[in-house]
Amino acid sequence: MSNNRKSDDAPNTASGFQIAMILLGILVTPVLLASSSLGSQLELGNAAMVIAVGSLILTVLAVINICIGEKARLPTYGIVKFSFGNQGAIAINVIMAISLFGWIAVTANMFGHSVQDVLSGFGLSVPVPVLVAIGCVIFVASTAFGFEMLGKVSKVAVPVIVVLMFVILFLATGSEVQVIEKVQQLSFGAAVSSVVGTIIVLVATSPDFGSFVHNRKHAVIAGIVTFGLAYPVLFFVGAVPSSMTSEGSLLGAMAVIGTTLPAAVLLVFACVTGNAGNMFQGTLVVSTLLTRFPKWKITVALGVLATIIGSMDIMAWFIPFLLFLGIATPPIAGIYIADFFMNRRQGYDEAALESEAAIKPMTFVAWGIGSLVGFATVNGVFTLTGIPSLDSILIASIGYLLLCRNKSAKGTVQTR
Repeated sequence: MSNNRKSDDAPNTASGFQIAMILLGILVTPVLLASSSLGSQLELGNAAMVIAVGSLILTVLAVINICIGEKARLPTYGIVKFSFGNQGAIAINVIMAISLFGWIAVTANMFGHSVQDVLSGFGLSVPVPVLVAIGCVIFVASTAFGFEMLGKVSKVAVPVIVVLMFVILFLATGSEVQVIEKVQQLSFGAAVSSVVGTIIVLVATSPDFGSFVHNRKHAVIAGIVTFGLAYPVLFFVGAVPSSMTSEGSLLGAMAVIGTTLPAAVLLVFACVTGNAGNMFQGTLVVSTLLTRFPKWKITVALGVLATIIGSMDIMAWFIPFLLFLGIATPPIAGIYIADFFMNRRQGYDEAALESEAAIKPMTFVAWGIGSLVGFATVNGVFTLTGIPSLDSILIASIGYLLLCRNKSAKGTVQTR
């Protein structure tokens, strides 16, 4: 990727709306999972307020991060080299690679079970491993041909997803199911944390998509359309059936309402777009670790591994592990945001990395402190903002600024 790719007419760039479509395709799967859980624990009025606050936080962070990607014309895993060092960034990339592959495998597993549910409605029985393998072929095909193919998949699938979500909303609100009153509701802070935490890893790695956007105006459009407009609407719509029935899953809620087919089909489409995006990001980060292999081979390898792991019964033990890794990712964003405002507002000069320290210990200290604070607040040891992922971002940013304030930035380059 080049620092010279700036204008609307430059090749291989996309508009803010195209980037928003891709991001929406990725975030639908976690939204469907989290919105149902949130809806089952909150009245709709309270849920709307919580979703609005959480979405505002995500929008601010996403706009900053996508703009950083636009400025650097580098993926997230290239940007972190400037704050962690050329060699130090390898450790960060390994953590992100494990996290992304984990979600690829989990989503592949979810795809297999969702398709099985759809087929069972027609009296067909197909083993989950076979369906997982078919899903992984689709995910690889949607990704191996690059960013342009990912955009085409999103253009087709995202409108279908939106229509299905509103079909589900219509069925839910038009049903005769009696709304169940919540005996004990989730606290405001915990609820906002769930809205933010659901997609904070995607926000933290959103420079990947900012590196492909036309210019800064389109970067801002992508962040606002995705997280300021579409995300809260989809989250609220997803919460309605579970808020009415107090069921913790969309399929469970729709079973109470009387039909599960639209929800099962929705989950299938969501898994396709979500895992195509996961595979795209996973390929980017693994390619920084295995530089000798072409990206399409890495994508195929990820697909084969996802088929094997995703065919196992992994949901019970793997998701907690992935959530733990999710605590370590937001502080990385806090650090590269602080580094950008302190050192890189004039641009990123990759040549300068050769003259800087290969490993920057103080950055790892700031990251460690941010991660520990996130772990402590998510487990209720103490409270800062009430939103653990935001706590870890703020602490990591402040720690980086304090620990590195006396170090001058080397080799920044004017790119505008």
